[in-house]
Amino acid sequence: MASTPHIATRAAQATPAPIARRMRGLSDRAIAWLFIAPTMLLLLAINIFPLIWTVRLSFTNFRANRPNAEVLGVGIDHYVSILTDPDVWGPMQATAHFLFWTIALQTLIGFTLAYLIDRKFRGHGFWTTLILIPMMLSPAVVGNFWAFLYQPQIGLFNYVVSFFTGIPPSSFEMLGSVKLAPWAIVIVDTWMWTPYVMLICLAGLRSIPDYIYEAAEVDRASAWRQFWSITLPMVLPFIMLAVLFRGIENFKMFDLVNLLTNGGPGSTTEVVSITLKREAFEKWRTGYSSALAIILFVAVFGLANIYVKALNAVKNR
Repeated sequence: MASTPHIATRAAQATPAPIARRMRGLSDRAIAWLFIAPTMLLLLAINIFPLIWTVRLSFTNFRANRPNAEVLGVGIDHYVSILTDPDVWGPMQATAHFLFWTIALQTLIGFTLAYLIDRKFRGHGFWTTLILIPMMLSPAVVGNFWAFLYQPQIGLFNYVVSFFTGIPPSSFEMLGSVKLAPWAIVIVDTWMWTPYVMLICLAGLRSIPDYIYEAAEVDRASAWRQFWSITLPMVLPFIMLAVLFRGIENFKMFDLVNLLTNGGPGSTTEVVSITLKREAFEKWRTGYSSALAIILFVAVFGLANIYVKALNAVKNR
């Protein structure tokens, strides 16, 4: 029985003669671009077109609930209004508070867990798997799960706090208190995404060659000196990379806040993404919300670029 022709041979045989003659004149680079061009065009259509459309809408008074109304240009009025509106700077401050504490806690706890797991103690694989479970869950599941835990009457969280502090479980409400609600969201996000930071830090720790530690031991360097002179400097780029990823994600945090507090009580936990949602889909100020989205995009893009330059400087030391 004759052997089946190779798939490339069959594809060449099935190619029409005119196309085959044109393909023979193309370089490998041109053929590679020919194959990836459809995907690139699709990505451009999905990402670039909505961005250009949003920029266009940000200079108009367009409202999505009045598609047939006359659309007028307003220039940079939306941008000026946003940058001078105290009702926007309040959510910006709430976002900054959320961003700072989640990143600080996730970095500290994540690196500590990675450092402990890197010791490769007995059962470290089991504990690693257990720690990774929260980041595998959907934010919707996590939000509803913690909303139940935070219930003052039946939730487990208040009883755990009461066990360690002696405070009556029904005497405080995490999601209903102006002082406690922001910390309730910080706790949930830290619980969910600390494993992600731990994984990145663990990769950095295991990328350090063993011979560096062996040379340090020959020089009689203490464990503390090895940590500060070898471990921390060499894993620092990985820590900074984790901070970059989590910073970008937490700046646009929406789902957990929306499920847990929806910006309340009052506007205590109203991060800027909640404000954007309300302007776009409750007040139907589409042009205004488009301008706010562009401002957030420029802020994140600019800060990320500055941070990446700092990250590259640390890597090239």
